[in-house]
Amino acid sequence: MTTVEPIRNIEDIKKLEKYFSKNSSRDLLLFTIGTNCGLRISDIVALNVGDVRNKSHIQIIEKKTGKFKKFPINTKLKPIFNEYTKGKRSDEALFTTIFKNRMERFGAYYVLKKACKDVGLQEKIGTHTMRKTFGYHHYKKFKDIAMLQKIFNHSNPTITLRYIGIEQDQIDESYNKFIL
Repeated sequence: MTTVEPIRNIEDIKKLEKYFSKNSSRDLLLFTIGTNCGLRISDIVALNVGDVRNKSHIQIIEKKTGKFKKFPINTKLKPIFNEYTKGKRSDEALFTTIFKNRMERFGAYYVLKKACKDVGLQEKIGTHTMRKTFGYHHYKKFKDIAMLQKIFNHSNPTITLRYIGIEQDQIDESYNKFIL
């Protein structure tokens, strides 16, 4: 099994956002939710318009864990939600295919994989990349592994550090600084 990586470089995230903004408002929203909320792709594609339109918080029951999760919609997402949901029914899937079916995780994988290839990113990419990117940058900004562990519902901080790639960063740094 290949483990996917977070996108560590902010400029790479901006490249992807620019790419998506030129190509698809749906895909930009998908990526922005993934990197700003830390949800699993199964929970993102399950969202309906009514889950986000005119809301201050997103409230879901996580598909994997069955646990209730509630978190605020940040200032980056609010205007995107407002624009994207105009004229849509509340019971409509937030993310649909060209055939008007609910997008599935493989569709999201294809969107992300193609975009990363098109902008020249070489990381091991998958749908978990968005969740890991959220975690990586949340940790870098706040240095609060306990909070991130709680957000991700992980059982201990070591799992969270390994999951977001911090453990590997620390190992790499240690090797790079150790010279005999």
